[in-house]
Amino acid sequence: MFFFPGEPNTALATLLFWLFSNYIEILATLTGLIYLVYSVRGNIWLWFFGILTSILYVYVFFQAKIYADMSINVYYVLISMYGWYHWVFGKNRDQDELPVGRVERKQSIILLGITLALFLFIAFILKKFTDSDIAVFDALTTSASITATWMLARKMLEHWLIWICVDALSMGLYIFKGLYPTVILFGFYTALAVLGYFAWKKKWKEQENTVSGSY
Repeated sequence: MFFFPGEPNTALATLLFWLFSNYIEILATLTGLIYLVYSVRGNIWLWFFGILTSILYVYVFFQAKIYADMSINVYYVLISMYGWYHWVFGKNRDQDELPVGRVERKQSIILLGITLALFLFIAFILKKFTDSDIAVFDALTTSASITATWMLARKMLEHWLIWICVDALSMGLYIFKGLYPTVILFGFYTALAVLGYFAWKKKWKEQENTVSGSY
């Protein structure tokens, strides 16, 4: 017996109806998890799955009227292309892969200023020109995510600290909007961002010890 979308009257029909109605979001959740695993490992394939996930979420967030997150996923597609290029060609000839870097104090001040400016601009746009009911939180997660993704493209360790905060806040936002598969995804994001920070920090220390040992 087949169950088609309509008025579900059984648990199985309800499940199939939900899966049918949310298959794009579910697919985005799965590709997003694959992206995150590769990201924690520092594997260059993270960029392929990042591009795929972002394209799917452009559609999901448009349907949910989360316009800033929709727009940032367009940015994610573009910055992922840049990140992919930089991870391949940004390393020295004698390096197997691009090394993990750290943010300098002057850089952190500049990035903080840019993030604040982006937050104010995005919040203004959302309040003035859209029907968003979560403009401030949407603008906050979006502006911080723009900064964190650029830092990832440059393979900076501290981008994980920003993602921990952004992902935890995003979980609350998506619960409010009823995007439950995405809530699950961002729960994994938050936990794995913590693991990613310590994994990258360990790799950075190994790099430093290797450099120190060569002298």
